[in-house]
Amino acid sequence: MTGKLVEALARTGFVGVSKIAIRNRERLALLRPRHGVLVVQTLLWADELRDPGDLAPSPPVTDRELELAETLIRSLPGIEESELQDEYGHALEQLVTAKLSDGELIEPVEPAAPVDLMAALEESVQAARARRGH
Repeated sequence: MTGKLVEALARTGFVGVSKIAIRNRERLALLRPRHGVLVVQTLLWADELRDPGDLAPSPPVTDRELELAETLIRSLPGIEESELQDEYGHALEQLVTAKLSDGELIEPVEPAAPVDLMAALEESVQAARARRGH
């Protein structure tokens, strides 16, 4: 039956909305077809959404910053789903395996120092231009 539901949703472009229980809480979920299977995506309830008026205003962006960001975005290669890894899940799995076998625990990697985003953005744009011969 699930295969027919997936096919019907794909053909119509519709999605399903349901309620599911996760960690003793009822959540909204979106059911949508993807690559021939039914995918469940959790959603937020209306009261869990922030009122945009409560957020701090975004700082102004200069034309130069916007131009650099656009250039960098256009120069980025596409991403393959196979490149996306659940690093937290893998680390947790290693920790559980080590604890179960009384083995050595793997020390976490020290976080990198903060980066000057504008300098990194300009450096990336320069590298992208150099690759394209500009």
